[in-house]
Parts: sequence; structure tokens; C-alpha cells
Amino acid sequence: MAPEATTKRAPVLDPVERVSEIIFGVLMAMSFTGTISVATAGQQEIHTLLVAALGCNIAWGLTDAVMYLIRTLTERHRKVALLRRIQTCQDRGEAHRLIAAGLPAPLAVGADPGALDALLRRLATVRADHAGLGAQDFAGAFGVFLLVVLATFPVVLPFLVIADVATALRTSNVLALTTLFIGGHALGRYAFGRPWRFGVGMVAIGMALIAVITSLGG
Repeated sequence: MAPEATTKRAPVLDPVERVSEIIFGVLMAMSFTGTISVATAGQQEIHTLLVAALGCNIAWGLTDAVMYLIRTLTERHRKVALLRRIQTCQDRGEAHRLIAAGLPAPLAVGADPGALDALLRRLATVRADHAGLGAQDFAGAFGVFLLVVLATFPVVLPFLVIADVATALRTSNVLALTTLFIGGHALGRYAFGRPWRFGVGMVAIGMALIAVITSLGG
């Protein structure tokens, strides 16, 4: 019996992209809730701010999604163009330089001529296909949009279910900071670092950014 071939599909968004979009959405929503005055805010004012926060994140989610597609298409065109240049290059030294330029810096520094020759032979057999956008790219863009929008709700939901403004604001801040900590923790695990330190660091960075954003009128 022939062995079954298994292919593992790559995730639409990598962990850094997912966490970055969530954190961005949380910070944008907090820039609105951070302006709520416990002493003077009325229900109409709070409702207006919450609608503005959701509308802002929808707009920025859409912008981020479009930029994700543009970034993906640009990078894909660059890689295909680089591959074609390598395949048509007649100078071995120049081909090595082009290959090294496409490698991450630590790998490029450690790549000797033998390793670059092996890569050159391998790349000569790779098809330089047209660099367009596919269904998975649009799924990634939708994921970007969805993450930014959904990140609004942990911040604004307490104001919809808790009547007391002070309690709602404290709950909103706790949920927002918890989300930032979870995001930093996930980045720490992805980077093979110390997740708890990354989580605490992300909370500190988030608080600093919110202070700057609100002070600038954002």
C-alpha cells in the first residue's frame, strides 16, 4: 500500500500578524474609552464614543486589510523578480550576491560559496510563476479586518452591560490590559523568549502608547 501523502497548509496569518492586529484594535478602542469622564459622562456621550470607537476600528480594519494585500502583492512581485534575475544571471559572483540579498541577514552572513552554489542549482529548477493574489490572500485580508474589529468588543462591551460608568471603565481597562498581556505572552512563546516578560512588557508598552495617543487627541 502506498503511503498517504500529507500536506500541512500554512496559516493564513502568522502569529505576529494576528497579535499585532488585535493589539492595534485594542489600543484604538482604548483611545476612545480613555476619554470617558466618570463624573460627567452621560449615556448619550458614552453611546457616541462607543459608536465612534467601533466605526474607527472598522475603518482602520478595512485600511489594514487593503494594505495587507498591497504588501503581499509587492513582496511577491519582488521575490519573483529576484528569482528571475538569479536564473538569468551569467556571473556566478553576482548570482551569489543576489541569493544572499534574499536571505535573512544571519543566514546570508554564514553562507559560504558552496552553500550558495547549492542554492543556485536548486533555484535554477524553480518556476518563476506570475505573482498574483489568490483566495488565501483575500482570506488573510479578511482576517486582518476581522481581528481589528473584534478587538473593539472587549473594550466597549462593559459599557453596554454595566450601568455604573466607573465600574464599566475599570472592567474595560482590565479586559483591555488582559488582552494586551495575552498578546505579548503569545509573542514571547513564538519568539522562544520568556512569555511572562513579553506579556508584562506589552502591557507597559500599551499603557505608554495610550497615554501618548490620548495626549495627542487621538
